[in-house]
Amino acid sequence: MNIASTLASANYDLPQVSTSANRLRAEQSTSSQSVKNAERVYDAFSKFVGETFYGQMTKSMRSTVDKPAYFHGGRGEEVFQSQLDQQLAQEWAEQSGDRFAEPMFEQAFPEHAQVLREARQAANVAETKNAPSLQDLNGLRRY
Repeated sequence: MNIASTLASANYDLPQVSTSANRLRAEQSTSSQSVKNAERVYDAFSKFVGETFYGQMTKSMRSTVDKPAYFHGGRGEEVFQSQLDQQLAQEWAEQSGDRFAEPMFEQAFPEHAQVLREARQAANVAETKNAPSLQDLNGLRRY
């Protein structure tokens, strides 16, 4: 007995089953697409907020310090100081910009934040299912 005859004899509405399956596939691809889109938006927002914050911070710090009497780089230092500050702001934003960008992101983009939160929760659930249990680790014990 094959699957087609089993399905035909079981009073299934095959067009409806096919439509439902196609809809589920479309929802899965749409959800993965929306997660990717939300991640792109979050990364861009985090980078922007971090670089803006740290850029303004370094600019304010530089304005409070006078030029040293000795070992000043002259005009060259003044010209390239802003580029150094920009590089520092980019590095700092990459390292810790998302710590204060995340609450701002949740307020500015609540739909994307919800999608990312759900994706992270699903990843955590999958991760805990694959984690070794204590019984697995007891098998490694030497007596």
